[in-house]
Amino acid sequence: MLEMEKDFDSKLKIQGNSSSSNGNAGNVQRSKSFAFRAPQENYTIQDFELGKIYGVGSYSKVVRAKKKDTGTVYALKIMDKKFITKENKTAYVKLERIVLDQLDHPGIVRLYFTFQDSFSLYMALESCEGGELFDQITRKGRLSEDEARFYAAEVVDALEYIHNLGVIHRDIKPENLLLTAEGHIKIADFGSVKPMQDSQITVLPNAASDDKACTFVGTAAYVPPEVLNSSPATFGNDLWALGCTLYQMLSGTSPFKDASEWLIFQRIIARELRFPDYFSDEARDLVDRLLDLDPSRRPGAGPDGYAILKMHPFFKGVDWDNLRAQIPPKLALEPCTQSPAGDDVHDSSWSPSHIGDGSASLARQPDGAASSSEGTGHITRLASIDSFDSKWQQFLDPGESVLMISMVKKLQKLTSKKVQLILTNKPKLIYVDPSKLIVKGNIIWSDNPNDLSIQVTTPSNFKICTPKKVMSFEDAKQRAWQWKKAIEGLQNR
Repeated sequence: MLEMEKDFDSKLKIQGNSSSSNGNAGNVQRSKSFAFRAPQENYTIQDFELGKIYGVGSYSKVVRAKKKDTGTVYALKIMDKKFITKENKTAYVKLERIVLDQLDHPGIVRLYFTFQDSFSLYMALESCEGGELFDQITRKGRLSEDEARFYAAEVVDALEYIHNLGVIHRDIKPENLLLTAEGHIKIADFGSVKPMQDSQITVLPNAASDDKACTFVGTAAYVPPEVLNSSPATFGNDLWALGCTLYQMLSGTSPFKDASEWLIFQRIIARELRFPDYFSDEARDLVDRLLDLDPSRRPGAGPDGYAILKMHPFFKGVDWDNLRAQIPPKLALEPCTQSPAGDDVHDSSWSPSHIGDGSASLARQPDGAASSSEGTGHITRLASIDSFDSKWQQFLDPGESVLMISMVKKLQKLTSKKVQLILTNKPKLIYVDPSKLIVKGNIIWSDNPNDLSIQVTTPSNFKICTPKKVMSFEDAKQRAWQWKKAIEGLQNR
């Protein structure tokens, strides 16, 4: 374990200290050292009292944490070192830390300090006690246009700041738009961030700033069509996601929602967009323009910058110079909750002895699922474009569609082999050799759980059991529970 920690530290090591950096970040872009605003501390997890889980990602969890000696509450992002190293995510973690350290805007979550131990990396972030915008939409059903205008304006203000620095967020969605206790918006989760070539943000060597143009990051329902077509990232990516988010605020659902990622992607490519009758002409026009198939034509992405977007009739009456002084919409609280996130909220599954060792219970779900939202996939970050690639269509019959698809490892006694596991609405369950593009196995379907069942052993590992055979799989995207729910949901249809 000590060797792993030293190896990880050598990959993550950034020369810096706890003092603030002087001078413009752009002036030190080629520097090999970097002085962090948010210091690297020598804290341990025992210095914090852990509370409710805010969210779960592919290699991280975010939990409410109160520092015992000061009483200050943070949103503590806990990242699994072993998983990060195994999946070659070190450079991305490093980039997120560096970028967050340099962002200074009231509409962006603040990073205060970091620390680490043998198992985990920790980032102490600003705690947004109002929760996610997603929860407000869910609790209210849908937002009024006045409420949506307020939130959208604050997002636009923060995005303008980010884009002016030459940075693309790449995962704008209601789950990543957090609310302060007063109800103001803050953009969170910079795990997919992409600095552009002329960015004013300091990017150090070996940070993940030059990923391939076709790298697919983001969340299925908010991914723009140009990303699905492997075009390079642009500021227009975030503006498309803003359009999807505004639509969801006003309607209660995302514009391209469908039964599977495959079907969502097909709707996005076809720009299959329908507006409810109650959308005002101004709201309809703004969403329509933000969801333009040409990213350069989306308001905010053209040569006039954000001026065109902010002058749109939907934003009439918005005081752009004093946004944070305005009174936010009233928050709809969680049922049976006295405050947005009170100190009495505590998740007994969080014990310091469990942190980072991969054995912690992720949330108090009766079936062990990571969170109530895991089944909907709104937390999952997609890492490749495989799930949309047309090459898988050759394995489908006419009228057949993919419900679930993942690149997984098929585990055998001494070896493991990567295969593409595909579940269709036929129903059909097959696994394909991704290089030779031939079917390697057809798992005989049955609606009877005695003849076809799925057992989940960890968030990544599951077994598909038939009377004649038990097959073990490992899904690096930690979708084991989603596979179980997808198969059992089809059996119970």
